[in-house]
Amino acid sequence: MTQVFVLCTGRCGSTTFAAACKQATNFTAAHESRTYRLGAERFAYPPNHIEVDNRLAWFTGKLDARFGAAPFYVHLSRDRAQTAASFATRLNHGLMKTYRSGILPNLLLREPQTPALAIAEDLVDTITANITLFLRDKPRVMQISLETITTDFPKFWNWIGAQGDLDAALATFATRHNATKP
Repeated sequence: MTQVFVLCTGRCGSTTFAAACKQATNFTAAHESRTYRLGAERFAYPPNHIEVDNRLAWFTGKLDARFGAAPFYVHLSRDRAQTAASFATRLNHGLMKTYRSGILPNLLLREPQTPALAIAEDLVDTITANITLFLRDKPRVMQISLETITTDFPKFWNWIGAQGDLDAALATFATRHNATKP
């Protein structure tokens, strides 16, 4: 059984990365497929599966307890400034809303003039630090950058032993999925 977990901040091409992985014939692949589950069910991924889910960065303790060092782990990233700028447009949506009102509930009460970009940068830095700490002792780790995806993805494909249509997978990156609206 081979598991592949793609950890990321979000807003970094994760939806597109998962779509590209679906071209592998010897793996299943999904994006945020078990976010509605609790406990052990949250981590009941099928064998030979690639899971791309930015929320896994908040569950690293449980991820480690369930899978340890056995899986392939990928840290998918994008330029920090671009990632934060994308998050900043979503102050009242998704993870940004949760971060500013759930994790940092008093920030805007005490500092109402805090720019959305500053909150987004803190979010990106926090998630990146969580991922970096989690991966520090894992033996099978690959860093992949959205900016170099056309060279990084084939290395990833070969690293995990994926079979299928690599050309079709690479073509997936020509289409932006879940892109921030201008």
